[in-house]
Amino acid sequence: KGLVLPAYDFCLKCSLSFNMLDARGAISGTERTGYIARVRNLARKCAAGYLAMREEKGFPLLKVRS
Repeated sequence: KGLVLPAYDFCLKCSLSFNMLDARGAISGTERTGYIARVRNLARKCAAGYLAMREEKGFPLLKVRS
């Protein structure tokens, strides 16, 4: 639906949850790599969506050098 900023908030929550579970030792070594890959993929999609959103608006806050 193009809701990039709420998706990024969710990504941060996922990262925090992963870090809490990892710090407690609740995740095994093989599960750890899978969780890292999921959070990384989610962050990558958020970044791509944000870039697309900014590009669609014509990068309104970008200073143009002449």
